[in-house]
Amino acid sequence: MRSVCDDNARALFHQNALRFIALGTRRGTAGIPPEQTRLQPLFGLLTYAAVKTMSPFRAESFRFRLLPLFDRWVKRMLQPGDHIISSYGYANECFKWVRAHGGKTLIDAGNSHPEHFWQLLSEEHRRWKCHVPPVAPHWNRRAVEMMPHVDYVLSPSSFVTRSFLERGFKPEQILRNIYPVDLSCFVPAREPRPKNRPLTIISTGGLSLRKGTPYMLEAFRIVHQRHPSARFLLSRLVSDSVAPIMSQYGDLPIEWAPALPHPQLAARLQSADVFVLPSLEEGLVRTALEAMACGLPVILTPNTGANDFVLPGQSGTVVPIRDAPAIADAILEWGDRVMSSSAPPQRLFDTERLSFDYFEHEFIAQLKKRGLV
Repeated sequence: MRSVCDDNARALFHQNALRFIALGTRRGTAGIPPEQTRLQPLFGLLTYAAVKTMSPFRAESFRFRLLPLFDRWVKRMLQPGDHIISSYGYANECFKWVRAHGGKTLIDAGNSHPEHFWQLLSEEHRRWKCHVPPVAPHWNRRAVEMMPHVDYVLSPSSFVTRSFLERGFKPEQILRNIYPVDLSCFVPAREPRPKNRPLTIISTGGLSLRKGTPYMLEAFRIVHQRHPSARFLLSRLVSDSVAPIMSQYGDLPIEWAPALPHPQLAARLQSADVFVLPSLEEGLVRTALEAMACGLPVILTPNTGANDFVLPGQSGTVVPIRDAPAIADAILEWGDRVMSSSAPPQRLFDTERLSFDYFEHEFIAQLKKRGLV
């Protein structure tokens, strides 16, 4: 049972090892029957109202205020011997109860250890004099308070794993949890790159201090000086943290798009040459995997999770965080290679590693090894 992680729940259901999934919404999860689904629509309704009436940061903070209520609701449904999977701050009291009654607790570590997360991103927000914290402080406190009650960590990347090992967790407590990603729409362009297309850089997804947006924009300024015809494709998903900084780059040739459905997003990726995402903190960034599936070389930091899929010199470059010149150098290097190639693009990694079947096999095998199923 859990509060998030639909794929883990589906894998457990297939093994007849899922007693229930608890969701603070009015809709269940595909592949899980209603009799094994517990829903609390009120939480979803309140969250929806907050999104419609508050700024993104305040709406998220309000949603986190509901977590103690969600925690108590789920706790009433637990039985001795239950194991539980949940995410940061969702089920603190549940974790304590489960451990006291013979069960094990598993944290879905979608991001790095909460102390690492807070330290790194708070430093970044201070650096840019951002008036909002990286995330609601009361949520981070709940996440940190949860850590002593965690038996196992479900980690999607080496970056996340390292953050837990550095804070006292043991290697045997870490389970690989590389999320499955639907890449059916994300395929390389069928034709070779048009010769008359200017160097085109793309970054999909949101823009924020966490995602290293200022360094990415500064890198593009350097690239634009070398290639005045270069284009930058971005999504108009700008967080409160980075909005004041965007005006400094209003002179750059940026082509904006709204959030797009997968088929249109894939077509936009196919129209570009290089993907860039210099995030400071990500568990496993899916946008980079979508770009690689479309045949784009990627420029990432070691803190993106997706860097685990990069073969340096073959599918992309891993650059340090907060290093605009290194990002620019990598863009220029890959731009030259892509623009001089006459071959059609190819997928840059084995996408089968991100299938649900592969995920389920890995997840269940690790649980069996530890006697949890």
